[in-house]
Amino acid sequence: MCGINGIHIKRENTLLSSTIKKMNDAIAHRGPDDAGIFIKGNFAFGHRRLSIIDLSSAGHQPMESNDGRYQIVYNGELYNYKELKFELERAEHGTQNLPYSFKTNTDTEVILAAYIRWGADCLKYFNGMFAFAIFDTQLNKIFISRDRMGVKPLYYYNDESVFVFSSELRAILKSGLIKRKLNNASVADYLMYQTVHAPDTIIEGVKALMPAHQLSYEDNTVSINSYWNINKVVTDNKIEYTDAKANVKNLFFKSVERRLVADVPFGAFLSGGIDSSAVVAAMANVSAAKVNTFSVTFNESDYSEARYAEIVSKKYDTLHHEIKLTANDFLKSLPDALSAMDSPSGDGPNTFVVSKATKNAGITMALSGIGGDELFAGYDVFKRQVKINKFKWVAAVPSLLKSPITYLNYKYKRTISSKKMHLLLSSDTLSFADTFRFSRMVLFADDLQKILKTNDSNSPISKILKQLPKTNDIITLTSLAEIQTYMQNTLLRDTDQMSMASALEVREPFLDYKLVEYVLSLSDDIKFPHTPKKLFVDALKNELPDEIVNRKKMGFTFPWQQWMQNELKLFCEEALHEYKKFSVFNYNEIMLLWHRFLKNDKLITWSRVWHIVVLAHWLKLNEIEE
Repeated sequence: MCGINGIHIKRENTLLSSTIKKMNDAIAHRGPDDAGIFIKGNFAFGHRRLSIIDLSSAGHQPMESNDGRYQIVYNGELYNYKELKFELERAEHGTQNLPYSFKTNTDTEVILAAYIRWGADCLKYFNGMFAFAIFDTQLNKIFISRDRMGVKPLYYYNDESVFVFSSELRAILKSGLIKRKLNNASVADYLMYQTVHAPDTIIEGVKALMPAHQLSYEDNTVSINSYWNINKVVTDNKIEYTDAKANVKNLFFKSVERRLVADVPFGAFLSGGIDSSAVVAAMANVSAAKVNTFSVTFNESDYSEARYAEIVSKKYDTLHHEIKLTANDFLKSLPDALSAMDSPSGDGPNTFVVSKATKNAGITMALSGIGGDELFAGYDVFKRQVKINKFKWVAAVPSLLKSPITYLNYKYKRTISSKKMHLLLSSDTLSFADTFRFSRMVLFADDLQKILKTNDSNSPISKILKQLPKTNDIITLTSLAEIQTYMQNTLLRDTDQMSMASALEVREPFLDYKLVEYVLSLSDDIKFPHTPKKLFVDALKNELPDEIVNRKKMGFTFPWQQWMQNELKLFCEEALHEYKKFSVFNYNEIMLLWHRFLKNDKLITWSRVWHIVVLAHWLKLNEIEE
């Protein structure tokens, strides 16, 4: 796990060395173990290293190929690098491709050798989380790629004077090569969904390379192609339930085993929920050493999951670490968490606190349960989408008949759910795309129209949903939508930026693409969540204690409403003043929304205001301009 940077200046520039160094310094937190720079002509690569595999100086980057032609900078882990290395050390039968003579034990050199052997086709052999760039010094060509599930980030900018890329937005800003200009077209997207959906970003001109995509830069031109499409892996696999359970368990255990390759101390986040407990169970089964587990615990018994984490820890005899946390501890950590945000997000501070405590305990790599809910229908939205699909006929009822009923319900109940129901049933369609967007909406369109002076609300989320396959399997559709929207653009982005702020690598076994492909291929009747994550729970029935399977879903709720109306009130109001500087925002309407929140308007909960505060703070911290 590291950070990568690259620049091509399309004109003479004597400051190239200092510029790439600024970018490296901006992501020093991602790689505190080493730093490196390569410069040739007007091209420069930079790297910050967090040593996980082959801790020796042989793993220094940028790394050069044996013949000196190629340079690579790489962020991530290739889980099948040992198998690929064995193949690359042999001559390819029937061709003139010679064996590659490896100088290191790193997965970095395996990626480089694979590219030399297979070119862009190397990507189909990789199983891992990664973002890497390879510079062909003979052709002055840069090849960049990102992993299938979008675990590792990659941002880039290209105009007539410069091409620049990095693991973080802030490094691109620190380069001084682009304007720190707000992308007005992305503001509506952020305000509605508390994130900006890729390929857009909050900075004008800066794009995010999409998951499972490759980028070639040659002759000042960027070309982008996908090498894997998650929407095309759905095959409606007809299989017996018993076989499906066995296959899921086997694929999951193999995924966990792949992710235990490391030359540093590692562990697992253990909340005591189904997903994290399953990860620990698999680790204990495939690892010869005792597993380190970490859980955040609270004094408030109503919210603390300590008892459940302890049950799993005892069953698998783990070296368990409880991280005691109070609401005030969290509040004190909030400024550091906000400062660690590479991209503004309404979520994320929780991950920052847990990652920091885990790193302080001496752990450099940890496994996480991210992806379990999206893959195995763990969210309420799955059942909700199934119910809505059964009542699609309601859309055909004339608005004159249904609107008054839903409006009265909303008028007298005045809750967020009643408003969502009113808006949904007032529409002319109950298509999957429409109903899903409502499920993930944080700020409603009427409030958005008041606080923005632009009508540009064409979110990339609409394009994502339009590209979903035509299928009647609503569970599969919801999985695909959740993975490509909330998971990739919020959960994974937050996990990366908040864990890397403490130089902690997080690996996600549920996101092994082979497991993802298999589960998505199963029909809805096998995956339907009669009980939470039924297929996965049945697959690991002997591994999960009954207390874990049958427990009520919990989650500690920090007193955000109280904080924002008291301890954080001044911070919030000072942040919101930043909107005065931008003509795209209606500052007075934003303050009216804020005062509605202070007066406990049921339609303006803290979650519908906090992300607005976070954006303002981020704009100020990063000196973003109109």
